[in-house]
Amino acid sequence: MADDAVTRREFLSNVVGAGTLGAAAAAPDPRKTRSYNPDMEYRRLGRTNLMISAVSLGGHWKRIPYKPGTEEFKKNRRDVVYACLEHGINYVDACSRSEVLVYAEAVKGRREEIYFGFDSTGARDPKIAGSLEKLKEGFDETLKASGLDYVDLWRITIREHATRNTPEEIENVVAALEWAKRTGRARFTGISTHHRPWIAEAVAKYPQLEVIVTPYAAGSKEKPVGSMFEAFRKYDVGFIGIKPFASGALFASQGVPDSPTKQEDDERARLALRYVLCCDVLAATIPGLITVDQVKNAAAAVRERRQFDEVESQRHRAAIEAMWNRLPPNYQWLREWEWV
Repeated sequence: MADDAVTRREFLSNVVGAGTLGAAAAAPDPRKTRSYNPDMEYRRLGRTNLMISAVSLGGHWKRIPYKPGTEEFKKNRRDVVYACLEHGINYVDACSRSEVLVYAEAVKGRREEIYFGFDSTGARDPKIAGSLEKLKEGFDETLKASGLDYVDLWRITIREHATRNTPEEIENVVAALEWAKRTGRARFTGISTHHRPWIAEAVAKYPQLEVIVTPYAAGSKEKPVGSMFEAFRKYDVGFIGIKPFASGALFASQGVPDSPTKQEDDERARLALRYVLCCDVLAATIPGLITVDQVKNAAAAVRERRQFDEVESQRHRAAIEAMWNRLPPNYQWLREWEWV
Protein backbone atom coordinates (compact mmCIF):
# COMPACT_ATOMS: atom_id res chain seq x y z
CA MET A 1 0.00 0.00 0.00
CA ALA A 2 1.48 3.34 -1.11
CA ASP A 3 -0.36 5.46 1.40
CA ASP A 4 0.13 4.87 5.10
CA ALA A 5 -2.68 2.98 6.80
CA VAL A 6 -4.48 5.34 9.14
CA THR A 7 -6.11 4.26 12.37
CA ARG A 8 -8.41 6.18 14.67
CA ARG A 9 -5.69 6.21 17.30
CA GLU A 10 -3.36 7.93 14.83
CA PHE A 11 -6.10 10.45 14.04
CA LEU A 12 -6.45 11.28 17.70
CA SER A 13 -2.75 12.01 17.97
CA ASN A 14 -2.87 14.38 15.02
CA VAL A 15 -6.31 15.81 14.32
CA VAL A 16 -5.24 19.24 13.15
CA GLY A 17 -5.16 17.96 9.54
CA ALA A 18 -3.04 18.87 6.58
CA GLY A 19 -2.64 22.42 5.35
CA THR A 20 -3.88 25.78 6.55
CA LEU A 21 -6.23 28.39 5.22
CA GLY A 22 -4.86 30.51 2.43
CA ALA A 23 -2.99 29.93 -0.79
CA ALA A 24 -2.76 26.40 -2.11
CA ALA A 25 0.30 24.43 -1.09
CA ALA A 26 2.38 22.37 -3.48
CA ALA A 27 0.74 19.08 -4.36
CA PRO A 28 2.17 15.97 -2.67
CA ASP A 29 3.84 13.31 -4.77
CA PRO A 30 0.94 11.50 -6.50
CA ARG A 31 2.97 8.29 -6.65
CA LYS A 32 2.41 7.96 -2.91
CA THR A 33 -1.36 8.11 -3.12
CA ARG A 34 -3.67 5.13 -2.79
CA SER A 35 -3.99 2.79 -5.79
CA TYR A 36 -1.57 4.86 -7.84
CA ASN A 37 -1.60 4.13 -11.56
CA PRO A 38 0.67 6.11 -13.92
CA ASP A 39 -2.14 6.25 -16.49
CA MET A 40 -4.45 8.09 -14.09
CA GLU A 41 -4.26 11.79 -13.21
CA TYR A 42 -4.30 12.77 -9.52
CA ARG A 43 -5.26 16.15 -8.15
CA ARG A 44 -4.86 17.74 -4.76
CA LEU A 45 -8.13 17.95 -2.81
CA GLY A 46 -7.56 21.43 -1.44
CA ARG A 47 -5.97 21.75 1.96
CA THR A 48 -6.75 18.13 2.84
CA ASN A 49 -3.65 17.38 0.73
CA LEU A 50 -5.22 14.10 -0.38
CA MET A 51 -4.30 13.25 -3.95
CA ILE A 52 -7.43 11.78 -5.50
CA SER A 53 -8.07 10.52 -9.00
CA ALA A 54 -9.36 13.17 -11.39
CA VAL A 55 -12.18 10.81 -12.31
CA SER A 56 -13.53 9.11 -9.21
CA LEU A 57 -16.57 6.97 -8.40
CA GLY A 58 -19.94 8.48 -7.58
CA GLY A 59 -22.12 6.47 -5.23
CA HIS A 60 -25.32 6.40 -7.30
CA TRP A 61 -26.24 3.25 -9.19
CA LYS A 62 -29.09 4.46 -11.35
CA ARG A 63 -30.12 2.13 -14.18
CA ILE A 64 -28.31 -0.95 -12.86
CA PRO A 65 -30.38 -3.92 -14.11
CA TYR A 66 -30.18 -5.67 -10.72
CA LYS A 67 -32.24 -5.25 -7.59
CA PRO A 68 -30.20 -3.77 -4.71
CA GLY A 69 -29.31 -6.40 -2.15
CA THR A 70 -29.24 -9.31 -4.58
CA GLU A 71 -26.06 -11.26 -5.20
CA GLU A 72 -26.00 -9.97 -8.80
CA PHE A 73 -26.14 -6.41 -7.51
CA LYS A 74 -23.40 -6.96 -4.92
CA LYS A 75 -21.16 -8.60 -7.53
CA ASN A 76 -21.71 -5.66 -9.87
CA ARG A 77 -20.61 -3.17 -7.21
CA ARG A 78 -17.55 -5.25 -6.29
CA ASP A 79 -16.59 -5.65 -9.94
CA VAL A 80 -16.91 -1.93 -10.56
CA VAL A 81 -14.92 -1.00 -7.43
CA TYR A 82 -12.16 -3.49 -8.26
CA ALA A 83 -12.00 -2.16 -11.83
CA CYS A 84 -11.70 1.36 -10.44
CA LEU A 85 -8.77 0.35 -8.24
CA GLU A 86 -7.10 -1.41 -11.16
CA HIS A 87 -7.31 1.77 -13.25
CA GLY A 88 -6.12 4.04 -10.43
CA ILE A 89 -9.51 5.45 -9.41
CA ASN A 90 -8.98 5.90 -5.69
CA TYR A 91 -11.97 7.83 -4.29
CA VAL A 92 -15.56 6.68 -3.82
CA ASP A 93 -18.31 9.04 -2.68
CA ALA A 94 -21.48 7.66 -1.08
CA CYS A 95 -24.31 10.05 -0.31
CA SER A 96 -26.79 7.92 1.62
CA ARG A 97 -26.71 5.27 4.32
CA SER A 98 -27.62 2.54 1.83
CA GLU A 99 -24.76 3.57 -0.46
CA VAL A 100 -22.31 3.63 2.44
CA LEU A 101 -23.22 0.06 3.40
CA VAL A 102 -22.96 -1.18 -0.18
CA TYR A 103 -19.52 0.32 -0.80
CA ALA A 104 -18.21 -0.59 2.63
CA GLU A 105 -18.98 -4.20 1.76
CA ALA A 106 -17.48 -3.82 -1.72
CA VAL A 107 -14.14 -2.50 -0.37
CA LYS A 108 -13.91 -4.99 2.50
CA GLY A 109 -10.36 -6.28 2.67
CA ARG A 110 -9.17 -3.42 0.45
CA ARG A 111 -10.18 -0.42 2.55
CA GLU A 112 -6.73 1.16 2.57
CA GLU A 113 -6.56 1.11 -1.23
CA ILE A 114 -9.26 3.77 -1.56
CA TYR A 115 -10.32 7.07 -0.05
CA PHE A 116 -13.90 6.87 1.17
CA GLY A 117 -16.22 9.85 1.47
CA PHE A 118 -19.81 9.71 2.62
CA ASP A 119 -22.87 11.23 4.18
CA SER A 120 -25.57 9.30 5.98
CA THR A 121 -27.08 11.69 8.49
CA GLY A 122 -30.12 12.98 6.62
CA ALA A 123 -29.43 16.67 7.30
CA ARG A 124 -32.09 17.53 4.74
CA ASP A 125 -34.52 16.46 7.46
CA PRO A 126 -35.01 19.40 9.88
CA LYS A 127 -35.62 16.95 12.72
CA ILE A 128 -32.07 15.68 12.26
CA ALA A 129 -30.33 18.89 11.23
CA GLY A 130 -32.00 20.60 14.17
CA SER A 131 -30.22 18.33 16.65
CA LEU A 132 -26.47 18.08 17.05
CA GLU A 133 -26.91 14.83 18.95
CA LYS A 134 -28.95 13.27 16.15
CA LEU A 135 -26.28 14.21 13.62
CA LYS A 136 -23.64 12.56 15.79
CA GLU A 137 -25.78 9.48 16.45
CA GLY A 138 -26.51 9.03 12.75
CA PHE A 139 -22.83 9.20 11.88
CA ASP A 140 -21.80 6.73 14.59
CA GLU A 141 -24.59 4.32 13.69
CA THR A 142 -23.50 4.28 10.06
CA LEU A 143 -19.85 3.70 10.97
CA LYS A 144 -20.88 0.79 13.17
CA ALA A 145 -23.29 -0.74 10.65
CA SER A 146 -20.75 -0.47 7.84
CA GLY A 147 -17.85 -1.86 9.83
CA LEU A 148 -15.75 1.19 8.98
CA ASP A 149 -13.37 2.47 11.63
CA TYR A 150 -13.23 5.94 10.08
CA VAL A 151 -14.11 7.87 6.94
CA ASP A 152 -11.67 9.94 4.92
CA LEU A 153 -14.26 12.63 4.17
CA TRP A 154 -17.53 13.23 5.99
CA ARG A 155 -19.45 15.63 3.79
CA ILE A 156 -22.93 16.30 5.09
CA THR A 157 -25.61 16.84 2.47
CA ILE A 158 -27.66 19.89 3.33
CA ARG A 159 -30.98 21.08 1.97
CA GLU A 160 -31.17 23.18 -1.16
CA HIS A 161 -33.49 24.95 -3.57
CA ALA A 162 -36.60 26.36 -1.89
CA THR A 163 -36.16 24.43 1.37
CA ARG A 164 -32.84 25.49 2.81
CA ASN A 165 -31.38 24.79 6.21
CA THR A 166 -31.87 27.42 8.90
CA PRO A 167 -28.85 29.20 10.39
CA GLU A 168 -29.26 27.09 13.53
CA GLU A 169 -29.22 23.87 11.48
CA ILE A 170 -26.09 24.99 9.66
CA GLU A 171 -24.38 25.65 12.99
CA ASN A 172 -25.31 22.12 14.10
CA VAL A 173 -23.87 20.66 10.90
CA VAL A 174 -20.63 22.56 11.35
CA ALA A 175 -20.38 21.52 15.01
CA ALA A 176 -20.94 17.88 14.04
CA LEU A 177 -18.20 18.07 11.41
CA GLU A 178 -15.79 19.61 13.92
CA TRP A 179 -16.62 16.88 16.46
CA ALA A 180 -16.06 14.09 13.93
CA LYS A 181 -12.64 15.39 12.98
CA ARG A 182 -11.58 16.18 16.53
CA THR A 183 -12.46 12.66 17.68
CA GLY A 184 -10.77 10.94 14.75
CA ARG A 185 -13.95 9.62 13.18
CA ALA A 186 -13.36 11.64 10.01
CA ARG A 187 -10.03 12.68 8.59
CA PHE A 188 -11.55 15.64 6.72
CA THR A 189 -14.91 17.35 6.54
CA GLY A 190 -17.16 19.30 4.21
CA ILE A 191 -20.65 19.56 2.78
CA SER A 192 -22.61 18.73 -0.32
CA THR A 193 -25.03 21.37 -1.54
CA HIS A 194 -26.89 22.54 -4.64
CA HIS A 195 -27.34 26.05 -3.22
CA ARG A 196 -24.56 27.79 -5.13
CA PRO A 197 -25.08 31.43 -3.97
CA TRP A 198 -24.35 30.35 -0.40
CA ILE A 199 -21.13 28.44 -1.06
CA ALA A 200 -18.63 31.29 -1.23
CA GLU A 201 -20.02 32.82 1.96
CA ALA A 202 -19.93 29.45 3.72
CA VAL A 203 -16.31 28.52 2.96
CA ALA A 204 -15.21 31.99 4.10
CA LYS A 205 -17.07 31.64 7.39
CA TYR A 206 -16.50 27.98 8.30
CA PRO A 207 -12.98 26.47 8.17
CA GLN A 208 -14.61 23.09 8.83
CA LEU A 209 -15.70 23.12 5.17
CA GLU A 210 -12.50 21.73 3.75
CA VAL A 211 -14.29 20.15 0.78
CA ILE A 212 -17.37 21.14 -1.21
CA VAL A 213 -19.27 18.55 -3.25
CA THR A 214 -21.50 20.33 -5.74
CA PRO A 215 -22.57 20.16 -9.41
CA TYR A 216 -20.23 20.78 -12.32
CA ALA A 217 -21.77 19.39 -15.48
CA ALA A 218 -20.43 18.95 -18.99
CA GLY A 219 -22.00 22.31 -19.87
CA SER A 220 -20.88 24.28 -16.81
CA LYS A 221 -18.60 27.30 -17.11
CA GLU A 222 -16.84 29.60 -14.65
CA LYS A 223 -18.44 33.01 -14.25
CA PRO A 224 -16.10 35.80 -15.40
CA VAL A 225 -16.95 37.70 -12.19
CA GLY A 226 -18.30 36.43 -8.88
CA SER A 227 -17.58 32.75 -9.37
CA MET A 228 -17.64 30.40 -6.39
CA PHE A 229 -14.24 29.28 -7.63
CA GLU A 230 -12.74 32.52 -6.37
CA ALA A 231 -13.54 31.45 -2.80
CA PHE A 232 -12.23 27.92 -3.45
CA ARG A 233 -8.91 29.33 -4.58
CA LYS A 234 -8.69 31.88 -1.75
CA TYR A 235 -9.43 29.40 1.03
CA ASP A 236 -7.81 26.36 -0.62
CA VAL A 237 -11.04 24.36 -0.56
CA GLY A 238 -11.22 20.99 -2.27
CA PHE A 239 -13.88 20.79 -4.98
CA ILE A 240 -15.54 17.55 -6.08
CA GLY A 241 -17.94 17.93 -9.00
CA ILE A 242 -21.13 15.91 -9.33
CA LYS A 243 -23.57 15.47 -12.24
CA PRO A 244 -20.99 15.55 -15.08
CA PHE A 245 -23.51 13.69 -17.26
CA ALA A 246 -26.54 15.61 -15.90
CA SER A 247 -28.07 12.45 -14.44
CA GLY A 248 -27.85 10.71 -17.80
CA ALA A 249 -29.44 13.53 -19.83
CA LEU A 250 -26.21 13.77 -21.84
CA PHE A 251 -27.03 10.44 -23.48
CA ALA A 252 -29.74 9.48 -25.94
CA SER A 253 -30.23 6.33 -23.87
CA GLN A 254 -30.44 8.35 -20.61
CA GLY A 255 -27.46 6.28 -19.44
CA VAL A 256 -28.87 2.79 -19.87
CA PRO A 257 -25.91 0.37 -20.17
CA ASP A 258 -25.40 -1.64 -23.37
CA SER A 259 -28.06 0.34 -25.24
CA PRO A 260 -28.17 0.59 -29.06
CA THR A 261 -26.48 4.00 -28.69
CA LYS A 262 -23.63 2.68 -26.52
CA GLN A 263 -20.81 3.74 -28.86
CA GLU A 264 -22.15 7.28 -29.10
CA ASP A 265 -22.81 7.34 -25.35
CA ASP A 266 -19.23 6.31 -24.63
CA GLU A 267 -17.88 9.00 -26.93
CA ARG A 268 -20.08 11.63 -25.30
CA ALA A 269 -18.99 10.49 -21.84
CA ARG A 270 -15.32 10.89 -22.78
CA LEU A 271 -15.96 14.32 -24.29
CA ALA A 272 -17.78 15.38 -21.14
CA LEU A 273 -15.03 14.17 -18.84
CA ARG A 274 -12.33 15.82 -20.94
CA TYR A 275 -14.33 19.05 -20.77
CA VAL A 276 -14.89 19.12 -17.00
CA LEU A 277 -11.26 18.16 -16.32
CA CYS A 278 -10.20 21.41 -17.98
CA CYS A 279 -11.45 23.15 -14.83
CA ASP A 280 -8.34 24.02 -12.84
CA VAL A 281 -10.24 24.15 -9.53
CA LEU A 282 -11.83 20.72 -9.86
CA ALA A 283 -10.12 17.97 -7.87
CA ALA A 284 -12.36 15.18 -9.15
CA THR A 285 -15.52 14.54 -11.09
CA ILE A 286 -17.60 11.63 -9.79
CA PRO A 287 -19.86 10.00 -12.37
CA GLY A 288 -21.99 7.07 -11.27
CA LEU A 289 -20.29 4.20 -13.11
CA ILE A 290 -22.44 1.08 -13.30
CA THR A 291 -20.40 -1.33 -15.45
CA VAL A 292 -16.77 -2.31 -15.72
CA ASP A 293 -16.84 -1.10 -19.32
CA GLN A 294 -17.92 2.35 -18.14
CA VAL A 295 -14.98 2.40 -15.73
CA LYS A 296 -12.60 1.60 -18.59
CA ASN A 297 -14.19 4.30 -20.75
CA ALA A 298 -13.87 6.92 -17.99
CA ALA A 299 -10.23 6.00 -17.40
CA ALA A 300 -9.58 6.27 -21.14
CA ALA A 301 -10.94 9.83 -21.13
CA VAL A 302 -8.23 10.87 -18.67
CA ARG A 303 -5.56 9.72 -21.10
CA GLU A 304 -7.01 11.68 -24.03
CA ARG A 305 -5.94 15.25 -24.79
CA ARG A 306 -8.07 17.95 -23.19
CA GLN A 307 -8.14 20.45 -26.03
CA PHE A 308 -10.97 19.80 -28.50
CA ASP A 309 -10.39 20.11 -32.21
CA GLU A 310 -13.05 21.88 -34.28
CA VAL A 311 -15.02 18.71 -35.00
CA GLU A 312 -15.00 17.72 -31.31
CA SER A 313 -16.05 21.24 -30.30
CA GLN A 314 -19.06 21.03 -32.59
CA ARG A 315 -19.98 17.59 -31.27
CA HIS A 316 -19.66 18.80 -27.69
CA ARG A 317 -21.83 21.88 -28.31
CA ALA A 318 -24.52 19.76 -29.95
CA ALA A 319 -24.42 17.19 -27.13
CA ILE A 320 -24.71 19.89 -24.46
CA GLU A 321 -27.62 21.60 -26.19
CA ALA A 322 -29.42 18.26 -26.37
CA MET A 323 -28.51 17.57 -22.73
CA TRP A 324 -30.09 20.80 -21.46
CA ASN A 325 -33.20 20.15 -23.57
CA ARG A 326 -33.46 16.57 -22.29
CA LEU A 327 -33.41 17.42 -18.59
CA PRO A 328 -36.49 15.96 -16.88
CA PRO A 329 -38.72 18.25 -14.80
CA ASN A 330 -37.09 17.23 -11.52
CA TYR A 331 -33.67 18.21 -12.88
CA GLN A 332 -34.50 21.60 -14.38
CA TRP A 333 -32.65 23.15 -11.42
CA LEU A 334 -29.38 21.97 -12.99
CA ARG A 335 -29.70 24.76 -15.58
CA GLU A 336 -28.69 27.11 -12.77
CA TRP A 337 -25.27 25.47 -12.90
CA GLU A 338 -24.42 26.49 -16.46
CA TRP A 339 -22.48 29.47 -15.06
CA VAL A 340 -20.73 28.88 -11.73
